[in-house]
Amino acid sequence: MPSAKEIKSSMRGIRDTMKITKAMYMISTIKMRKAKHQLEATEPYFYGLQEAMSSILFNFPSLKSRYFGESLTEEEDSSEKKESATKKKGYIVLSSDRGLAGAYNQNVFKVVETLVEGMDKDEYELMVVGDLGLHTLTGRGYNVNQEFHYTATEPSLERARLVSENLIKDFYEGKYDELHVVYTRMINSMETTVETQQLLPLKRTDFIDIENEKVPKHLRSAESGKLGAHEGDAQEYLIEPSPQTVLEEIVRNYVIGYIYGTLVQATACEENSRMTAMKSATDNAKDMLNVLTVQYNRVRQAAITQQITEISSGARALKRSKNKS
Repeated sequence: MPSAKEIKSSMRGIRDTMKITKAMYMISTIKMRKAKHQLEATEPYFYGLQEAMSSILFNFPSLKSRYFGESLTEEEDSSEKKESATKKKGYIVLSSDRGLAGAYNQNVFKVVETLVEGMDKDEYELMVVGDLGLHTLTGRGYNVNQEFHYTATEPSLERARLVSENLIKDFYEGKYDELHVVYTRMINSMETTVETQQLLPLKRTDFIDIENEKVPKHLRSAESGKLGAHEGDAQEYLIEPSPQTVLEEIVRNYVIGYIYGTLVQATACEENSRMTAMKSATDNAKDMLNVLTVQYNRVRQAAITQQITEISSGARALKRSKNKS
């Protein structure tokens, strides 16, 4: 059984650890609230972009864009049919820069393993945000783009723009046939889930689908709830320099906004997971302290009892020696 001094030293170490876990819990709480506030502050702008894109697609249904997986010329259409057998997918994987976040990173890695299972390395490429994910997935032998290196800490709109620009360019030039983003989304304060969303090409039906009466609210008549005053006819729009140019610019900004939203969501989930992990660590430290306190009291009581016994034995021996003399 350890001595009282050893138990006391262990208790001191646990108390010091508790101070660290409590501080990390408070820091993660502040960072999570900040991430949520950032997302709420920028949502109206990107909702406005989505409405503008819906309006252009609705009023100019003949427009074609590579961002929607459509070829602009017949030559491109024929070349796409020839190369359809060799499609390459790009996956943007959002991980963290640090550990101590519970199963946050492992859940992301499991989804990535499922996505690329059975695929050759020339059929996919991983673009990993976060140092921990970059080193882990590279070490496991996956096809990771080493030139794509961005930190996951404190996401900003500028970083989202840097992440998106090259990816949008590569997709437009045909390096990738599809771009997907793997990130963690917060369902509520207690539950998160790892999601995979297709970033490019976009789907027209996500913005407008007249056949199934899926028309954005801002394009409906306020009285009837159906299409606007022309009942489906294109409204007169004057767009400069051209609808094609404006649409593609809006798409680029929309993709940047979507990346920014996933970065903020992932950061909020990471800090939420770290909060949960630090709270569990603090609770476990308290339980260990309670056990060690009981153990320390028993050792101390045993030592006191032994000392009293020794004093009593000495007093009796001294009394017997006096009686003999």
